[in-house]
Amino acid sequence: MADELWRWDATTIAEAIRAKRISAREAVSACVTRMRAVNPALNAVTVDLGDQALAAADRADAALARGDVPGALHGVPVTIKENVDQAGCATTNGVVAYRDAIAAEDSPPVANWKRAGAIVIGRTNTPAFSFRLDTDNALRGRTNNPWSRAHTPGGSSGGAASCVAAGIAPLAHGNDIAGSVRFPAFCCGVAGIRPSFGRVPAWNPSQKAERVIAAQMMSVQGPLAASVRDVRLGLHAMAGRDPRDPWWVPAPLEGPPLQKRVAVVRDSADLDGATPSPPVAAALEQAARALADAGYEIVDARTPGFTAAARLWFEMMIPEFRLFMQADFERDGDDGIRTAMGYMLDNVPGRALDANVKALGDRLRLVRDWYAFLEHTPLVLAPVSTAMPYALGFDVESAARTAQVWRECATLMALPVLGLPGVAVPTGVADGLPVGVQVIAPRFREDVALAAAEVIEARAAMRERLPVNPR
Repeated sequence: MADELWRWDATTIAEAIRAKRISAREAVSACVTRMRAVNPALNAVTVDLGDQALAAADRADAALARGDVPGALHGVPVTIKENVDQAGCATTNGVVAYRDAIAAEDSPPVANWKRAGAIVIGRTNTPAFSFRLDTDNALRGRTNNPWSRAHTPGGSSGGAASCVAAGIAPLAHGNDIAGSVRFPAFCCGVAGIRPSFGRVPAWNPSQKAERVIAAQMMSVQGPLAASVRDVRLGLHAMAGRDPRDPWWVPAPLEGPPLQKRVAVVRDSADLDGATPSPPVAAALEQAARALADAGYEIVDARTPGFTAAARLWFEMMIPEFRLFMQADFERDGDDGIRTAMGYMLDNVPGRALDANVKALGDRLRLVRDWYAFLEHTPLVLAPVSTAMPYALGFDVESAARTAQVWRECATLMALPVLGLPGVAVPTGVADGLPVGVQVIAPRFREDVALAAAEVIEARAAMRERLPVNPR
């Protein structure tokens, strides 16, 4: 049994350890063994922390034996993305120049998971500066998608998604400023959540200066897992208060019942002109049927759409990027990030900082419109991307191709602008690649989004179809 523990989800592992049916060492050992067997084909985990994880597992078992009260993740193997501080590890952010930037203390999401008893078995890959929808960099190399080496695992949490899909760890840390949790989850056939802004505390103690205001408002931390219930478990453990993040809000993790009304977004006008591809359109219909069969009301209600919010993402971020970040990317970035960002900038004419200030003001109108809509229709079913997972090279091809990709991924950027939670959940496989949808809910109502995602997940039975032998 111990050799097969890597197949168990985090919830089952945590329950079995608390009941002393298995040990933390057995769970960690199984995942470390799995990591060392399959990671060479994936390059999802860039720093193997297996030996120290086994020592931590022994301490976890000893604590349980002497009667200590276990946390929600006691003994559960997890991974941490290389762009957040973890004491004793380099916060490389996929950049060669930062390979020796050793963190002295844990960032809030890492600290919260450790307090809950999680055991970190490795660090996962991210593109340079965590600013591409593909995961490749000059420091660590390319992360492969377990489904297909010819297709992206997504970015920037591509290492996290690949690792979960391949059974290396049942729970992985990620973060999302423009889809960096949801897109990799979509590409690798796993679940992931972008929580509401303010739900999970974040801050890197090693950072030399505060982030620009748009990044502060749009970047969030969130977990990826092979099951929605593990996403919930990981989110609850990650969301604890940390005084180092003044943006954190003490909102309850569970709220009162809401109407089970769901709007489905299919119209290209609401998706920046992109029409869902046949597999994505079929995934939306399958998810809607699953929800309807479970008692949800599928309503013919037009949402405020994602187009304006997606476009506002650029108005908020790009002026600040040009002023405060572009020099770092040019100096320390690799060819991939310089090319990808160059094509993005080609699509956004030069903007003075006053455009950014105006965009921050205009954001309130969009948020107000969405809040009003969600008051009577609390759930929205939408694409993660209107296209299937992309073939490699999609974001370094041309400025025109980059513009097309960002239209197809309008929901990825819209949610950070709106501050709303979104759960990416797989629905099945099409042409050998995973496909899925996104469930969106009111701010701080991750609970209702996760409940709906579980209904969709149950119809898909995707966890049993994940690639045991990565290609």
